[in-house]
Amino acid sequence: MDKLKMHTPDLADENYAKLAALFPNAVTETINENGEVVRAIDADVLRQEISATVVEGAQERYQFTWPDKKKSVILANQPITKTLRLVREKSVGRDGTPGGIDSENIYIEGDNLDALKLLQETYLGKVKMIYIDPPYNTGSDFIYEDDFSQGSDEYLGNSGQLDDEGNRLVQNAESNGRFHTNWLNMIYPRLRLAKDLLSDSGVIFISIDDNEQSNMKKICDEVFGAQNFIGYLILQTATDNNPRQINTEHEYVICYAKNKTIQEPWFAESEKAQLIQDKYMELKKKYGSDCARIQIELRAWIKKSGETLQGVSHYDNVDEKGVFHDGDIANTVFGGYRYEVIHPVTNKPCKIPEKGFRFAESTMREMIANDEIMFGADETTLIKPKKRLENAKDVLRSVIYEDGRASTKQFEALMARDIFQNPKSPMILSRLINFIATDGDIVLDFFSGSGTTAEAVFRLNAKKESSIRFIMVQLPEDLDESVKKADTRAQKTLKNAIKFLDSIGHPHTICEIGEERIHRAGKKIKEENPMTTADLDIGFRVFRVDSSNMEDVYYVPADQKQDQLMLNVDNVKEDRTPEDLLFQTMLDLGILLSAKIEETEIAGKKVFSVADGYLIACFDAEVTEDTVTEIAKLQPFYAVFRDSSMATDSVMTNFDQIFETYSPKTQRKVL
Repeated sequence: MDKLKMHTPDLADENYAKLAALFPNAVTETINENGEVVRAIDADVLRQEISATVVEGAQERYQFTWPDKKKSVILANQPITKTLRLVREKSVGRDGTPGGIDSENIYIEGDNLDALKLLQETYLGKVKMIYIDPPYNTGSDFIYEDDFSQGSDEYLGNSGQLDDEGNRLVQNAESNGRFHTNWLNMIYPRLRLAKDLLSDSGVIFISIDDNEQSNMKKICDEVFGAQNFIGYLILQTATDNNPRQINTEHEYVICYAKNKTIQEPWFAESEKAQLIQDKYMELKKKYGSDCARIQIELRAWIKKSGETLQGVSHYDNVDEKGVFHDGDIANTVFGGYRYEVIHPVTNKPCKIPEKGFRFAESTMREMIANDEIMFGADETTLIKPKKRLENAKDVLRSVIYEDGRASTKQFEALMARDIFQNPKSPMILSRLINFIATDGDIVLDFFSGSGTTAEAVFRLNAKKESSIRFIMVQLPEDLDESVKKADTRAQKTLKNAIKFLDSIGHPHTICEIGEERIHRAGKKIKEENPMTTADLDIGFRVFRVDSSNMEDVYYVPADQKQDQLMLNVDNVKEDRTPEDLLFQTMLDLGILLSAKIEETEIAGKKVFSVADGYLIACFDAEVTEDTVTEIAKLQPFYAVFRDSSMATDSVMTNFDQIFETYSPKTQRKVL
């Protein structure tokens, strides 16, 4: 049986291994400052191998740097031995039932740096879209890493805020002002980790304002590659009531692809076109097959609707098949097709465009047969193709307008008045997701705040009857502590939030607001759309970032004294449950946290079956041969037990033979 490592990957080790595989002759050894022999890369050999100019020392080069950038890189690469623990009582079932854990959506309470590291192996390359609305560095608005060093006593990892392990994080205080260094050291390692989670066709959207947008662009150029820059969206939401020079009416959403070269064109179903379709169906019920009458009233309604239908108002023709607009039959350049098309009334050849037809003759004949060509009064008028309303698509335009006050009112109607500042619009986010994600895709937001992204996913799934999933991550910031450091306006909002949380009996953290908002939004969407939401997953599994389930001896046995080793016969901490062990095992083996989990009993022992038997785990003590045999007969891909769980030495001795008999391909692991 192999032992699970139970910690996140060391990305520096992985990068070294990749380099060593490419250039083995560049691998060498040296002596570090402590006199120890350590691995190394011979820069001279590597320079020869890549045959490129190498800049070093004080030599001038183009670069983007800041104080402690190197430490920020190290922080991203450092492994941690933390885990995610299920919070069953805060979880919501896919049908909205509190306490259910059958949802495929994930909500993580904890520092997003830790969360991103914990997700590295399981969700590597599996996230289709990331949206984040990080702190804008306006002063006193984010918590950042204050100590990037990590000695042996801190091996359990850095947490999201000061905790009982002594990990030190501090809030960006007003006295610090808007120091770019603090903000850069906060955001940089998180984006490095986020990139690895994106699929090859994945995309990231980042909301930002003028304070740091230029630095965000430089960071993203470095992390994602300048060649993968998609563009800026200008989000016009509100007006600055107290401008000094320029009346600021916008924020930015910066967009990068994991690999721009494989991105397909972005189109989405046109919501405005759906408005016309709805009106057409209303008129069709009223006038039946009288296309002429329907067309007259539809055109009048479109004209009256004005800007509401901007971009689709030309869809104003009606025939037996529905609504269409007249397209262009001419080729875009000279050299198009030339052949006769006979007018159905005059029986004469129709006029041929100067540049020829854009369709081949066989295609044209098929379109005519299917009534997809519009003829004029006679042959002198150019024929036109019918562009059907159902084929109308939206493109993502660089300027998006939505009154920010509408988003606030919507949030307050769902929750309470003035308990969260500047919530993002779920409608805008739903539109963005619609351009990128499809059934089964994962959307990640690791600055989830009030949970807008989750609501946007719910809304889109309800509308399209799709099954897009989300992962939300939010630091459980203590609102009582935040009140002490906030300005006057923020204090008022925070106090309102605390009052709201008291009214529903919840602790005073931002996570509680986000979780409650997601729960309420899901229920409301289901109530509003009963016809399309019967199978809608409106739940989420809640996890909390916590210290490892394993005792220190599991990771650093050499540092333990003999008497301590005797006390730690079992590697597992006393307060951890079999469920805790299961989810850390899933993370270690790369099994999605949303995977289906079933509990059964085999020979008197609790057994977990994950992903329809892909993993079978038993963490009970005194496991007998009967239990081992029955698990082996199920032939899982993975079988996992506690290191100390076998009832007798005989069971341990026969363990591998039992599996060799019934399921030789099963990978057996212990923790």
